Amino acid sequence: MSLDIRPLFVARRTYRHRRMADAARLLPILGAGLFLLPLLWRSGETPDAPGLSTVAVMIYLFAAWIFLAGVAGVISRRLPETEDESPRDPET
Repeated sequence: MSLDIRPLFVARRTYRHRRMADAARLLPILGAGLFLLPLLWRSGETPDAPGLSTVAVMIYLFAAWIFLAGVAGVISRRLPETEDESPRDPET
């Protein structure tokens, strides 16, 4: 039996950087979901069915695009310059 003693928790700074990197990786999936959402809306082809007009859908898509750009900007500011977590060997 090996008694490998490692710390249970990582440093708070490292943890936050990793979560920001995870958020950056999930942002394209969120964007795809937001852009595909109007496909589920009814088009209002019949007078009885309430639907959204093309203008409303375009405004939604533009707002989603602005939202994604803002979130990407916030995430990119909080990410570190480099993600080199392992110490480099000076001989290499």
